Amino acid sequence: MSEQMRIMRSKELPKELRDRIVARHRSGQGYKRISAALKVPKSTVASIILKWKKFGTTRTLPRPGRPAKLSNRGRRALVREVKKNPKITVAELQRCSREMGESSTKSTITAALHQSGLYGRVARRKPLLSARHMKAHIEFAKKHMKDSQTMRNKILWSDETKIELFGVNSKRYVWRKPGTAHHLPNTIPTVKHGGGSIMLWGCFSAAGTGRLVAIEGKMNAVKYRDILEENLFQSALDLRLGRRFTFQQDNDPKHTAKITKEWLRNNSVTILDWPSQSPDLNPIEHLWRDLKMAVHQLSPSNLTELE
Repeated sequence: MSEQMRIMRSKELPKELRDRIVARHRSGQGYKRISAALKVPKSTVASIILKWKKFGTTRTLPRPGRPAKLSNRGRRALVREVKKNPKITVAELQRCSREMGESSTKSTITAALHQSGLYGRVARRKPLLSARHMKAHIEFAKKHMKDSQTMRNKILWSDETKIELFGVNSKRYVWRKPGTAHHLPNTIPTVKHGGGSIMLWGCFSAAGTGRLVAIEGKMNAVKYRDILEENLFQSALDLRLGRRFTFQQDNDPKHTAKITKEWLRNNSVTILDWPSQSPDLNPIEHLWRDLKMAVHQLSPSNLTELE
């Protein structure tokens, strides 16, 4: 190979020479003939012509910038690790990267996962469901799928909730793609438990919110029955539901206790059959979330007054 061809291979060809290569190609000359005539390697001739066919120009196009620190192989390996365990931390991924021989910073790993559509998000907390619970949820959905809007408007939804006045529950981040927040690997199972700075009972319907009751002391079936006695029918009256409404409550032991059932039966209250472990089906959860967010934005002095 001549000295001229070695020099051309190590630096960018002049645009005038690239234009001549394309002109000869358009006139019908083959790659080998162009290479010999212009003293340019045949592979270079081929790449220039391919670029011209693809982009319609021989000028130098903008380059992608700084080369990636993480190879495609390394990025694919990290994505596999994340898919196996969405709750893996960036520090753990960094150790995996070092073990593969590609030492990368946390920002490099995060950027690589973003390129694959994976983003760090707080894992949603969902009830721990058994196969029996899942089956009951599906049967509930099928049963009420064709309910009319009029029937839904007559439902009085209810629930209790606790509000942490000083601090919120711990968060756990998870790598996931948009729209996959409720996929099982991306959630944190929860179970019911008592306690809390303040406990509330509330209800609402399509017409608006009913009464909100602060619960003092330990909640039990007697106290729950008293709450219904004092607030259920008044809430229904305020919401213009009349006496012919459907009352929703979950399967908490206080709600299914003998004295509660007797009170509901004696007062001819129609109960919506409710599957166990299904707070995600109750729209009142959205109201509780808004209330808790509003409370956590209050100042410490206001929180003390609320408590």
